[in-house]
Amino acid sequence: MAEIGEIRARIDGILSRIATLDESLGLADKTARMAEVEKRMESPGFWNNQEAALRDVAELKAVKAVVEPLVEARKKAEDDRELFDLVEADGDADAMDEVERDVARLEESLGQLELMALLSGPHDGDPCFFSIHTGAGGADACEWAEMLLRMYLRYFERRGWKVEELDFLPGEEAGIKGVELSIKGAFAYGYLRGEMGVHRLVRISPFSGKRETSFAAVDVVPDYQEDINIVIEEKDLKIDTYRSGGKGGQHVNKTDSAVRITHLPTGIVVAVQNERSQHSNKDMAMKILKSRLKQREEAARAAQTNAHNAGKMENAWGSQIRNYVMNPYQMVKDVRTGTETGDINKVLDGDLEAFIDAELRWAVK
Repeated sequence: MAEIGEIRARIDGILSRIATLDESLGLADKTARMAEVEKRMESPGFWNNQEAALRDVAELKAVKAVVEPLVEARKKAEDDRELFDLVEADGDADAMDEVERDVARLEESLGQLELMALLSGPHDGDPCFFSIHTGAGGADACEWAEMLLRMYLRYFERRGWKVEELDFLPGEEAGIKGVELSIKGAFAYGYLRGEMGVHRLVRISPFSGKRETSFAAVDVVPDYQEDINIVIEEKDLKIDTYRSGGKGGQHVNKTDSAVRITHLPTGIVVAVQNERSQHSNKDMAMKILKSRLKQREEAARAAQTNAHNAGKMENAWGSQIRNYVMNPYQMVKDVRTGTETGDINKVLDGDLEAFIDAELRWAVK
C-alpha cells in the first residue's frame, strides 16, 4: 500500500484534473444544451421532421458521452475523499487498500476523459463518411484493403458505433478495390480523422510467395450535421448509373440503381449503391460530394491544405502514415507519432486505441 500522504495527494490531483476538464470541455454549457435538447424531444410533433429529430438525438448522445462520465467521475472522487478521511481516522489498513484501488481505477478512467478534451474540433462530434481504396500492389493491395476493412469494423464494433455500407467494389482476384461506409457514433469523426492517409503492409504474398509491399488509402470526411451551403452546377457533374454489385444475395439489384458522380473541376468521385432506389443513391452521393467539397473549402480557409493533403498523397511508397510489417519481423509503427507494437495480430483485430489516442495528442501538440 502507498503512503497515506501519497493517496491523499492522488485524490487531490484527481479533483484538480476534473476541475480543469470541467472548464476545457465547457461542462456548464454542455449540461444546458443537454437540457435544451431533452426538453425539445419531449414536445409534441418532435418526430414530424424526422431528419431534424435524428440530428437532435445524435447530438444528445454525443453531449451525454461527455457530460455523464465527467459528472460521475467528480462524484466518485468526492466520495473517495470522504471515505479516505474516515478510513484515515479509523486507521483501517484493509479499507485504505480498497480506497487506493478505487483511486487507481478513477485515474485510469480520467485519462480517457482527458482524451475527450482533445476532441474539440468544430466537427469532431459529427458522424462521418469513411472510405478505403487500394493503391500500388495489385491483388495483394486488394486483399490488404479487405484486411483494413475488417480491422476497422472490429474497432467500430468495440466503440458501439453504427456502420452502414454505402458502396462496395470487390477486387478482381481477391479482396476489395474500395468501400464507402457511413459511421454514426459519439465523436466518430474526431476519433477517425487521424486515420486518413496511406497504410502500408509488408508480408509474404499468398499470391507470389515473395515478400511484397502493398498500399491502401483511408479517407475520412465529416457527415456535416448542418446544411451544407455549397452550390454545384449540373455542368460540373458527370453522373453514371449502373447495376449494383456487392457480395451477392440481397446486395444484387437487377436495375441500374447504383450511382457514380464525378465532380469534374476537382476530380472527386463518389459512388453509392446500397439503396434499391436510384434517387436515394443519388441523394446520398450528392451529400457525400458536398461534404468532401466543404471539407476542402474549410481546409483552404483555415490554411490547413497541406495537413489535409497529407492524407491525399500518392497511394504508394513514401506517403504512408502507418506501417504494418509481417515479415521479416512483426511490427506496427505510426510514422507520425512513433507509436509501435510487435503484436500485429492484435492491431489487425481492431485494437487501435493506442494509435488513435497517440495521434490525437500528437495533433494537438
